[in-house]
Amino acid sequence: MTKIIGLTGGIGSGKTTIANFFREMGVPVYIADNEARKIMQSKLIEAEIKAVFGDFLFENEVLNRAELAKIVFNDSEKLNQLNAIVHPAVKKDFELWLEKNVNYDYVIYEAAILFESGRYTDCDIIITVTAPEETRIERVIKRDKTDREQVLNRMKMQWKDEERISKSNFVIFNENLKTAKEEVVKILKILNIKQNQS
Repeated sequence: MTKIIGLTGGIGSGKTTIANFFREMGVPVYIADNEARKIMQSKLIEAEIKAVFGDFLFENEVLNRAELAKIVFNDSEKLNQLNAIVHPAVKKDFELWLEKNVNYDYVIYEAAILFESGRYTDCDIIITVTAPEETRIERVIKRDKTDREQVLNRMKMQWKDEERISKSNFVIFNENLKTAKEEVVKILKILNIKQNQS
């Protein structure tokens, strides 16, 4: 039976970098945010977003994601409405992806809001990625060409590191890439030992 490793961490913690280390080592990786982005471009999901949020978010039939982000990351109720549209579709998509990867002992499900969405209950093992808050803020400003206030708003909508860590099997501190990669290798060794014993 393929085991699901939930990989999570706050915005800017470098989850995707860590996910890519696992991928390099032969573990299939599903990046929930990337897949959600694709799913949000489907006509069915776009129609639901229009119905809930209005046509003004669409320019020439293309969803203005930055505008939508501004709305949902400043209003938890709106964020919940968006999640109610997108999450069931992502869950279904992941299940289909998992069927294609049943020959692997482990797969990675990488999601920013693994705990907030309740998806952590589907995981056999959970890894939290952490980094100093200032490092995370700088990373997101650089990556998303946004400002500090927007990043802090998004952080407020997510669980704190302490909460995530208390429910995780492993923690990777991701400030230095070399040591973070060593942590990934260490975790895989531990999982392989457990796997051989079971």
